[in-house]
Amino acid sequence: MIRSLHRWPGLLAAVLLVVVTLSGAALSVFPAAERLSAPQAEAGLSVAVLAARIQSVYPGVEQIKQSPSGKITAYWFVDGTPGSAVIDPATGEGVGSADPNPVERWLTNLHRSLFLGDGGRIAMAVGAAAMLVLAVSGALLVARRAGGWRRWFAPLRGPLSGRLHVEIARVAVVGLALSAMTALWMSAVTFELLPVTESMPAFPADVSGETGVAVGTIEPLLQTPVEDLRALNFPYPGDATDVFTLKTDQGTGYLDQGTGAVLDWADLAGSERLFETIYMLHTGQGAALLGLVLGFMALGVPVLGVTGTLVWLAGRRGRPRIPGNQAAARADTILLVGSEGGSTWGFAATLHKALSARGHSVHVAPMTGFDPARFAKAQQFVVLAATYGDGDAPSSATGFLERIAALKSAPDAPLAVLGFGDRSYPDYCGFAQQVETAAKAKGWRMLLPFDTIDRQSPQDFARWGRLLGQVLGFDLELTHEPVLPKVETLTLVSRRDYGAEMQAPTAILRFALPKVTVWQRLTGQGFARFAAGDLLGIVPKGSAIPRLYSLASDRRDGFVEIVVKRQPSGLCSAQLTQLAPGDTATGFVRPNPGFKPGKGRAPLILIGAGTGIGPLAGFIRSNKRQRAIHLFFGMRHPQNDFLYGEDLAAWQQDGQLTKLDTAISRGNKPNYVQDALRAEHAEITRLIRNGARVMVCGGRGMASGVAEAFTDILAPMGLTTLKLKTEGRYVEDVY
Repeated sequence: MIRSLHRWPGLLAAVLLVVVTLSGAALSVFPAAERLSAPQAEAGLSVAVLAARIQSVYPGVEQIKQSPSGKITAYWFVDGTPGSAVIDPATGEGVGSADPNPVERWLTNLHRSLFLGDGGRIAMAVGAAAMLVLAVSGALLVARRAGGWRRWFAPLRGPLSGRLHVEIARVAVVGLALSAMTALWMSAVTFELLPVTESMPAFPADVSGETGVAVGTIEPLLQTPVEDLRALNFPYPGDATDVFTLKTDQGTGYLDQGTGAVLDWADLAGSERLFETIYMLHTGQGAALLGLVLGFMALGVPVLGVTGTLVWLAGRRGRPRIPGNQAAARADTILLVGSEGGSTWGFAATLHKALSARGHSVHVAPMTGFDPARFAKAQQFVVLAATYGDGDAPSSATGFLERIAALKSAPDAPLAVLGFGDRSYPDYCGFAQQVETAAKAKGWRMLLPFDTIDRQSPQDFARWGRLLGQVLGFDLELTHEPVLPKVETLTLVSRRDYGAEMQAPTAILRFALPKVTVWQRLTGQGFARFAAGDLLGIVPKGSAIPRLYSLASDRRDGFVEIVVKRQPSGLCSAQLTQLAPGDTATGFVRPNPGFKPGKGRAPLILIGAGTGIGPLAGFIRSNKRQRAIHLFFGMRHPQNDFLYGEDLAAWQQDGQLTKLDTAISRGNKPNYVQDALRAEHAEITRLIRNGARVMVCGGRGMASGVAEAFTDILAPMGLTTLKLKTEGRYVEDVY
């Protein structure tokens, strides 16, 4: 519901919102510019003294006005000819033209009405309403994705477009909501839907009939500081019944032109004060800094529009369309999905279809949207959760464990937890196991024992479906056909072979970069954007399950490169290591934002063994700015599996690699990367103190040994690997 409420106003009103926000951002500059350029009155200067100075220069002065920025303008008649000027309050002389800025006036008309009169004002009000809906719904979605309001600025994971969208929204949402609300209020006042009472006293009938009082001697004007002045109107020359009209921040009054006495006064009405406050908040008039801040926030809207569209397109590609998805409040079965790459959504769609065919009312939603109050008629919950990285929550399940922990009591409807993962990884279905443990700790009744699906196996899913059907009281057959991402044909252009003599054949495979369409460049699809550390999915012949390999190249390198070791029973690795130049494979790119060197100049400590060198070599290859990189690389024997040996020597000579430490595990004195780390503990300590980022890639056993070594190295500094991981300075890509 919230997601739809956020999506459609943004898509439908995108162009209008861009016009509204960009023109508003441009207008926000003028109050600040006016404040800086206009001469300001000295502290303590009275209106009487200011008026006398101006009258001495312009005897025919009729009106003095002060804008919220402090700019003072005088208007006069001389021999029947009108004149005006911006005034220097220190001298009373004109220092600039009082004519409106034509650019500001044009932008104001565009911003208020699109040059279309009342019809345009209504359209802009609709745009403001859409922006308010977007701001409120966006704030709710950000809080949901972050895991609650307290985690508003929690680190993000996922594709660049999604992270950029949320990061900008985090900063801009308050300003956008404020601008939208004030715009709607002002529109309501314009069309007289909200009353604003004008505090003007009745024109006095009991004037003295005298004239000629010196404006510099009028006591009420002497007691009024210029900083409170809004306008002072002089009596019409020769008309003894006319009066001075004084408008200040407190109200409006009439002064006798013969005696200077106050004839009548009306304080500013409450509705006027409210209107002026809202006008100030919306335009920045009288609060130039606030106006600039709101204008800066408004500049984020075009970027939010582009990134939001990309997120929407990615969501349409990553999630299958689920026909007949029931509303949360009416559904008896709730399927909650935690997915990183999108494949788990396909299983949820299959389960939704099968349960719906058996008469159940089923609602499918991301785990981030879990809120028991939304599911009034739920009779059972099913969580389908993949595991991301090292036992972490996938992007559509962020904050789910925190939501369970915050429950006062578990829902009455029972829960089944189904984990999706790859059994070859040590933390197989780790996040799903955490979900089941947290649910049981809250006393949540289990519908089924915890179960898992290995490598997206349709057979495992069908087996689990039969168990679920038995509990629900009917036969449930789940026939799932995995939907693969769109794949491209990759042509091998070269290969380098290692490890044959060690019975561990390994190859560096370089494929030609597939052609990219204009649409793919704009949307980031296909091979339009990728970097070292992202994943290349290869679909082996005879299987529908892709295998993922870390990329050792960047889009800018002009090729696609991976490192593959032949596994004894590996279907995909066997096919890849048998390829010859000119042969082809099919594959796709999957982002891996959690394993990136990050921006900045902080040193990098790269640690890898075997094929784990792949993405690390890619980071070094792209290090054109010669950031300090210290590489620890473990191998069996330097003459057989020193992967990228010649490249590393060249990169070190070119300054792209600062230092290389190797560890040889086969020989007279076996040595591993953790041993090399301990030997360089002083250098590592220095690098860590300088803000270094540690990146580990390779097998789980190697990663565990590295973590133990860092525990010993960091202890004297009062640090731990957990603290570095929390700070984003220790990341792993292990298998």
